[in-house]
Amino acid sequence: MEEITIDIEALRRDLMNYFGSATPMFPQAYMDVIEVQNASANELVQIALRNGFRLEDYQIHSFGK
Repeated sequence: MEEITIDIEALRRDLMNYFGSATPMFPQAYMDVIEVQNASANELVQIALRNGFRLEDYQIHSFGK
């Protein structure tokens, strides 16, 4: 399996927006926002995968090597 480098803060921001946008209609989604806010990098990846996020969209590309 190939290892990729993920922009964790961009992923965290997008997950917080994703769950945060649901809070007006589903107040329990606020718990998901808190979970994302406090999650480690590995936990964020798992949350993203469970919710259909494409990790490739957050891949950090290294140019010039």
